[in-house]
Amino acid sequence: MIKIKNISKSFADKVILSEISGEFVKGKTNLIIGSSGTGKSVLLKCIVGLLVPDTGVVFYDFRNFTEADKEMKTQIRREIGMLFQGGALFDSKNVEENVMFPLNILTTMPQDEKIERVNFCLKRVGLEGVNKKMPSEISGGMKKRVGIARAIVNNPNYLFCDEPNSGLDPQTSIVIDELIMEITHEFDITTIVVTHDMNSVMGIGEKIMFLYKGNKLWEGSNQEIMDSGVKEFDDFVFTNKVMRSLKHK
Repeated sequence: MIKIKNISKSFADKVILSEISGEFVKGKTNLIIGSSGTGKSVLLKCIVGLLVPDTGVVFYDFRNFTEADKEMKTQIRREIGMLFQGGALFDSKNVEENVMFPLNILTTMPQDEKIERVNFCLKRVGLEGVNKKMPSEISGGMKKRVGIARAIVNNPNYLFCDEPNSGLDPQTSIVIDELIMEITHEFDITTIVVTHDMNSVMGIGEKIMFLYKGNKLWEGSNQEIMDSGVKEFDDFVFTNKVMRSLKHK
């Protein structure tokens, strides 16, 4: 579980986040959604510690990450897996080396155990036997799956995914969404996904936080979207033609 309380962040005179509070549930896919410029990525960066909020605190399973000392923050960061928007693979490293990277910097695991763990994670994301391929030799969808394998290789308690379907075709996006949900349930991870993709919202949105101009305006599941009662949220959701048709049935 991750809990945030009254997170605010400004840059110069521009308020990006205004007192955002909420809980992200363990074993579920928690989505932060909203239009571009609403503060989604800034909130994610505040949660993982890439940005320091102006006010507010972040708790990882009741551990105060915002006010923790260096040792505690390092320990919590070891429990985090990240899937970046562009995949962020090292072009000069092969698939095996990319997936192994967190183990090299975060653990003292023997090499044979590292390889065993890498093979397990690649098999779990459906990429068995591609260890020696370079990123330039695989498709965009495969790169995202390599990114997922790397994100879970250190057996994290918390998984963060920033626009995981960016640049992917709809069919591949569904595969990535389903894989993220399966891994979340299978390993009982607290997963937070930042997205503006309504297909992802309807497919894997077990808990959803909607941001609008730096404020949290709605929270619920994808089963509750039709009855949100929040105009700004409805406007965001039902710009999608398929969603509009569902709304009016």
